[in-house]
Amino acid sequence: MKKVGIIMGSDSDLPIIRKATDTLTSLDIPFEVHIYSAHRTPEEAKVFAETAKENGFGVLIAAAGMAAHLAGAIAANTTLPVIGIPCKSQNLDGIDALLSTVQMPSGIPVATVAINGGVNAALLSAEILALSDEALAEKLQNKRKDDAKKVLEKDAALQKEFNR
Repeated sequence: MKKVGIIMGSDSDLPIIRKATDTLTSLDIPFEVHIYSAHRTPEEAKVFAETAKENGFGVLIAAAGMAAHLAGAIAANTTLPVIGIPCKSQNLDGIDALLSTVQMPSGIPVATVAINGGVNAALLSAEILALSDEALAEKLQNKRKDDAKKVLEKDAALQKEFNR
């Protein structure tokens, strides 16, 4: 199975990345996590992106806040799918990062999940990898069924408490 590469612009993004890694772990998807900055370590970020495919990656996740150029910088240097996670910052609650991540120019796509959307970034990565992995596709289907079951159990408990 191909790996998921996860790059964060700063270790302050780690709580969001942990949600992604926990989700990938639950699906038995291998991954690597790195800190590369689009601005402070641009050469290292570029080399990582340029060599990602030959290093066994199938999807890349890039998490960054504020100007959030990391996902775009990674996408500019690979043809692998790149998923951007805009991270919440002090100033504009992540709206700045969201807008930076979704406003990629034509020709350099970046899929974007919600602000602080580590879980969905991992699940979208899994869905991409599952296109060529039937066992993973089945795990994802089972996860959806389990998630639906949990919601219905909560609904039943709520109905029992309130609906008389």
